[in-house]
Amino acid sequence: MNKRVAAVVAAVAVLAVMAVVTLVQQGPASEGVRLMRQPDGSMVLADRGGKAPVLDLYEDFECPVCKELHARVDDTIQRLAREGKVKVVYHPVTIFRQEPSRSNSVRAAAAARCVPESNWLAFRDELYAMQPAPHGVASGFTVAELVTAARKAGAPSAESCVTSQAYAEAHLRDTAGIRIEGTPTVVLDGTVLGNEAFDPVALEKAITGGDGVTV
Repeated sequence: MNKRVAAVVAAVAVLAVMAVVTLVQQGPASEGVRLMRQPDGSMVLADRGGKAPVLDLYEDFECPVCKELHARVDDTIQRLAREGKVKVVYHPVTIFRQEPSRSNSVRAAAAARCVPESNWLAFRDELYAMQPAPHGVASGFTVAELVTAARKAGAPSAESCVTSQAYAEAHLRDTAGIRIEGTPTVVLDGTVLGNEAFDPVALEKAITGGDGVTV
């Protein structure tokens, strides 16, 4: 019996050491990192207790170039945020004035406000995956499609809000004062980034080094 007890104690000790090693490997930077919705509909991904450069990302879900940026650097941006190396502020906007692009954009952005914080990034992925094409010609982001996207993102509770487009007017009102020349616009600590925003290596260097390129 003593040998069995000793074996159990040894096994528990090994598991405890493994748990400590895992926590050390994860590091303290990931503690407190969460996605938070702001009153204006923007979303902040950051370590609540940390200090890091601020990366503002202005995006229109109807914008093909925003979709390209998302495909190229979104993983890098989220990783750096979860490591506590950058505070990301996502600003969904409607930049287009012509139809059907304008209405497409408004429906998508309004729906995004309906989705809980915990599901928002997954919903954003769904929006870019279903972006209407060809741009400027195709109508899309229909209410039915947006409801389906919310379900895929794990947020079926958002259905009634998405269907009613409850946040459409608020989205237009809250983003009316944003002055940008186009989307995507990526701003690092007040400096607008250029082509490096599309290169994951260059973007990470700019963020961690604190260097940006004014355009």
